[in-house]
Amino acid sequence: MSKKVLVTGGAGFVGSHLCDRLAREGHDVICLDNLFTGSLMNIEHLRSNPRFSFVEYDVQKPFVAEVDWIFNLACPASPPHYQHDPVATVRTNVLGMLNMLDLAKKNGARILQASTSEIYGDPLVHPQVESYWGNVNPISRRACYDEGKRCAETLCFDYHREFGVDVRVVRIFNTYGSRMAKDDGRVVSNFILQALRGEDLTVYGDGSYTRSFQYVDDLIEGMLRMMQAENFTGPVNIGNPGEFTILELAQLVLELTGSTSKIIHLPAVEHDPKQRKADIALAKEKLSWEPTIQLREGLTKTIEYFRKIV
Repeated sequence: MSKKVLVTGGAGFVGSHLCDRLAREGHDVICLDNLFTGSLMNIEHLRSNPRFSFVEYDVQKPFVAEVDWIFNLACPASPPHYQHDPVATVRTNVLGMLNMLDLAKKNGARILQASTSEIYGDPLVHPQVESYWGNVNPISRRACYDEGKRCAETLCFDYHREFGVDVRVVRIFNTYGSRMAKDDGRVVSNFILQALRGEDLTVYGDGSYTRSFQYVDDLIEGMLRMMQAENFTGPVNIGNPGEFTILELAQLVLELTGSTSKIIHLPAVEHDPKQRKADIALAKEKLSWEPTIQLREGLTKTIEYFRKIV
C-alpha cells in the first residue's frame, strides 16, 4: 500500500538511494535536507516525479506534514563533516530527533532512526551485538556524533514507552557506494579517489584496524524491511559481517583500479575504533535480511561511479 513518507537527510548519499527506492515502489516522498552534506545532484533525476518533493529545511526546527512513515537520516556521518561544527551535530541528533518524534506522535506515524555502529565506540566485545552497551569516550572529538546518536536512541525508546510512538532503530555499519561525497573523508571514497588520481593511499596507523563494509543497496533493503516489520522496535545491526583490515581494503582498491599508487602510513587517528564487525544474527532472525553484495563486487560498482566524476 502506498505511503506518505518523509525522509530527512534525503539528498545525502544514503538518503537519496532511499528516496529512489521509495519512489520506485510508488510511495509519495517528501525529501527534507539542509544541503550541508547533501546535494541536489543526488536527487535531480527525481525532481520531475510527481510523487517526489524536495524541501530545503533544517530538522533542528519543528516541521509540519501529514505522513505515515518517517525515515530520520539527517546528520553528517563522516568525521570531517560532523567535527566541523560539533555543537550543530549534537543539535541535529537531539533536537532533530525530538522534532521528528513529535511529528510521528502527532501523525500516529511509524519512525525509523538511522543510528550507527559508532554507538559501540571502541568496542570491547567482538563482533558487536545489539545487547552490548558500548565503550564511548564522551569528551572526545568524535563524541558529538557518537553520543548524539546514543541520545537519539534514548529519545526513541522514551517516546515509545511514554507516548506509544511506533519506533524502529537500525544501527548502520560502514556503508559505501555511488553518490558518496568526494570530500567526506570516508576511507572507501578516500582510497578510490587517491587511486584514480595516482596519489598515495593514506593509511592511518599500521592498517590493522578492521571494519565491516556494506554496499548501499543492501542497507536500503535492510531499512525497508525494518520499517515494514511488525512488533519489532530494534535496535538491530544492519551491516556486512565481512571483516577487513584497512590495509586489505587499500590493496583491493589498488587491484580493482589498476592503479600504480603506493600505500603510505600516517600517524593513527586518536580514538579511532580498532575493530568493527557487525553481528547480524538478529537481522537474520527478525527481518530475514542479510547482505548479498560482497566487497569486491560493491567496490567495482563504486569505482565505476567515481571514474565518471573524477
